[in-house]
Amino acid sequence: MMSINKGKEIAGGSSRSTPAGAGADQQSPPALSRYVSQKRRDWITFGQYLKNQRPPVALSLCNANHVLDFLRYLDQFGKTKVHLQGCMFFGQPEPPGPCTCPLKQAWGSLDALIGRLRAAYEENGGLPETNPFASGSIRVYLREVRDSQAKARGIPHKKKKKKKSPLKSNEDTSSFTVQQS
Repeated sequence: MMSINKGKEIAGGSSRSTPAGAGADQQSPPALSRYVSQKRRDWITFGQYLKNQRPPVALSLCNANHVLDFLRYLDQFGKTKVHLQGCMFFGQPEPPGPCTCPLKQAWGSLDALIGRLRAAYEENGGLPETNPFASGSIRVYLREVRDSQAKARGIPHKKKKKKKSPLKSNEDTSSFTVQQS
C-alpha cells in the first residue's frame, strides 16, 4: 500500500528526506515530461503487442497493417460509446438512455497515440521513409474513425483553423492593396 506522504516526498524533491549536505554528490536525473513518459509507455506497449503476435513480429518487419491491427485491438479498452447505424440513439450528441453499442477508443486518443509512436519510431533508429505510423493508410483510418464517431454523435468535426499572425495579415493586406492600384 502506498502512503500519501510518499507521493509528496517525490514531488517535493529529496531535500526533505535527507539531512543537509548528505547526497550532495548525487544528482537525480531530471523528471521526464508527461509527453515523454507517455511516448515511452506507448512504445513499450506497441513492442509488447508485436511480440505477442503469432508468430512474433520483429520491429524491423512491422508495417502499416500491424499498426492498424494494433489500433483495432486497442478498441476493446476504449471508453467512448460509438452508436451503431441501427441504434435509436445514432446521431444524438447526448442520448437519454443506455444502449448496447460498443465502447471504442476516441479518435483524439488514437490520433495522439499515432503522433507519439511516429516520433518514438524515429527516435529509436527508424527511418522517416519507412515509418509505418506515417503511412497514408493510417491517416485514412484515423479520418474514417473521426468521421464515423462524429456522425454517430451527430456532431460534425470542424477542422481547427490556424490563426494568422498579425505581421502576416498586415503583409497580406498591403500586398493586396498594392495589387489593387
